[in-house]
Amino acid sequence: MKVLFVSSGNSSFGISPIIKNQGDSLEKIGVEVIYYLIIGKGFGGYVKNVLPLCRYLRIHHFDIVHSHLSWVAYVSALAGAKPHVVSLMGWNVRKFINRFLIKFFFSFFWDVCIVKSKKMKDALGIPEIIVIPNGVDVDNFKPMSKTESQKEIGWDLSKKHVLFAANPSRPIKNYSLAKEAFDLLLDDSIVLHTLNNVNNASMPSYYNASDVVLLTSIAEGSPNVIKEALACNRIVVTTDVGDVSDLFSSVGDVYICSHNPQSIAKNLKIALNSKESRTGRMAIRELTSEIIAKKLINVYINLK
Repeated sequence: MKVLFVSSGNSSFGISPIIKNQGDSLEKIGVEVIYYLIIGKGFGGYVKNVLPLCRYLRIHHFDIVHSHLSWVAYVSALAGAKPHVVSLMGWNVRKFINRFLIKFFFSFFWDVCIVKSKKMKDALGIPEIIVIPNGVDVDNFKPMSKTESQKEIGWDLSKKHVLFAANPSRPIKNYSLAKEAFDLLLDDSIVLHTLNNVNNASMPSYYNASDVVLLTSIAEGSPNVIKEALACNRIVVTTDVGDVSDLFSSVGDVYICSHNPQSIAKNLKIALNSKESRTGRMAIRELTSEIIAKKLINVYINLK
């Protein structure tokens, strides 16, 4: 089976690591995955990609075209992609215009629409939508020595470390809330770290070096930060976003907070004083890349 992954290429890494990991997981079980990047921002930036993609699809044959993100999927649809599978990656269905466009394109152009959480499906109100969260590569994200990981990335071994596993410049990640909560701890023995242009290959070391992984996002689809941290047996403190409550409310190593600094600070204190996790990896055993890849293949087969 030959599948074209169409995705945004606007990030500093080119293709998103999450999308690349999904493609890699499909290739491991025999699917040939080709990548086509949509580069451009704003309405005009996306629209200028329609004709080049249309020409590309005329020249090359694919069993499935799988588009990631709504605007990318609009471009693919207008370029004549068929059969067309669409993955909506994040919580981009809150605004009326987004919901309208998604429903329109689903009705007339898309063959299958996948979202990452039940909350996203409920918000769109389309019964035919399929919920398939992102998987995590448990061969890559796995427990390693905390001491060796801290040495590798240069963290102080005498301190405790909280990892805000996102770029603080992205407003949706809500770093200001994380910083406000952290400042309430009033403890110089704890350090708050952020990520900026850290490549995906280095992420297992950052997770394993951390005592706690912190997520304070305003909104998410199905945050892979949580799954990757748990795959490394790290403790997580997170706001209640995406499918976090659906998947991890009963997991002892995940502390789910409301969106206020006092709640987050309180849970950070508890998490930092708890024993190091040994069970997080078990919590994501049904969310491995391999299992998710098999679910995607079933979607593809049903379209052929």
